[in-house]
Amino acid sequence: MKEIAIIGSTASGKTALSLQIAHITNSVILSLDSLCVYKDIEIASAKPTLEERGDIIHFGIDEVYPNEEFDVIKFIELYKRTKEYCLLENKNLIIVGGTGFYLKALIEGLSQGVDSKTKLDIPIDEAYELLYNLDKEYMQKIERNDRYRIEKAYAIYKQTGLCPTSYFEENPKIPVAKDLKIFEILWEKDELKKRIAKRTKIMIESGLIDEVIFLEKTYTRKPNCMASIGIVETLEYLDGKLTKEELEEKISSNTVKLAKRQNTFNKSQFTNKTSSIIENLNSDILKYFLL
Repeated sequence: MKEIAIIGSTASGKTALSLQIAHITNSVILSLDSLCVYKDIEIASAKPTLEERGDIIHFGIDEVYPNEEFDVIKFIELYKRTKEYCLLENKNLIIVGGTGFYLKALIEGLSQGVDSKTKLDIPIDEAYELLYNLDKEYMQKIERNDRYRIEKAYAIYKQTGLCPTSYFEENPKIPVAKDLKIFEILWEKDELKKRIAKRTKIMIESGLIDEVIFLEKTYTRKPNCMASIGIVETLEYLDGKLTKEELEEKISSNTVKLAKRQNTFNKSQFTNKTSSIIENLNSDILKYFLL
């Protein structure tokens, strides 16, 4: 059994490439996307349709409902379940998606011993400042609005009395998939912007607004996934804060910013990888499977 990861920014063509490779290499696909895990979020997540998936077995798609929790710990459990299936059925594994944090946790592992259910009991800004003053080295890598990671760091401090850096030194992470081969799709910035604009237009034409109306009616605005790009802007449109033209522009603009963050993360966190344009990467991946 061989396993690889295909990464790249949003709208880079990861899904299409993974499906193409999976057909040729007898592979199962594990989605590395924190939005595709949710049922009923079809358009905003840009998940492959049932028709596109065809007979390729997928994990990590439609795993939970939007009002149910899904985090990196559950993703690692899902990975282990997926790998067990692949070993049993003599399949290869392709992990594909843009949630780099999940992939990083998979490769490096997670430290054990902290209750992940500990929530903030002070405002997120205060928690960030407290942790930043205690552990600047660790916190400067975390965005001020990254509630998930701030909660994790705060839980470590509250439960152990240690700042995150000290805690991780005393409780080293155990890698789960340390030898994973990573392939990264690269695009010129202007070309990627065009792809994002085109995809955004298609999403709106395909019924994004109706999907968000359904999601709000069914699950309210409380779930974390309702703050995702594509959903949060559509809620602004439904509130009368944006015109339809402004909606398309804002989704596209925010997606471009996301792509930039993803590229920065991938560049800094995954140094041992093969990066190329999509045509070359296709060939590189097939060569790897033939080794």
